[in-house]
Amino acid sequence: MPNHIKKGDVVIVIKGASKGVVGEVLRVETEGDRVVVKGANIRTFHLKRTQTRPQGTILKQEAPIHRSNVNPSIEGKASRVRFVTKADGSKVRVAVRGGKELSTLHGPRGAVKKTAGTKAAKVTKVATATKAATATKAPKATKAAKATKA
Repeated sequence: MPNHIKKGDVVIVIKGASKGVVGEVLRVETEGDRVVVKGANIRTFHLKRTQTRPQGTILKQEAPIHRSNVNPSIEGKASRVRFVTKADGSKVRVAVRGGKELSTLHGPRGAVKKTAGTKAAKVTKVATATKAATATKAPKATKAAKATKA
């Protein structure tokens, strides 16, 4: 699924017990389509006492929220996100409300990426050498030749 929400975005919770809370995205869990928002969906964990912690502890921590329950906050209001491809080929996230550009997903199409030319040359030489070696193998014995051997 597209990356509508990214780490560091300021979002507003639009559904659930924490509805209306505005906070920063601390973590994005792509596997479960969940995000952790600072100050939202606070859960209480009771930690048992141990030798290092003789009193025990009550810990309050943010729990993940499904990403469909949050939207980016633009001027204090929730806004959906759309993706726009610019004339130079770069793809950006844009807020539907106000048209504010949120972030660039990738640069212009056709841009040259920096690669190590020597490594690429070595890889192609090795690949052609192995193809040549496999092409010069001896032909397999025919069924008639196998029958005469047995």
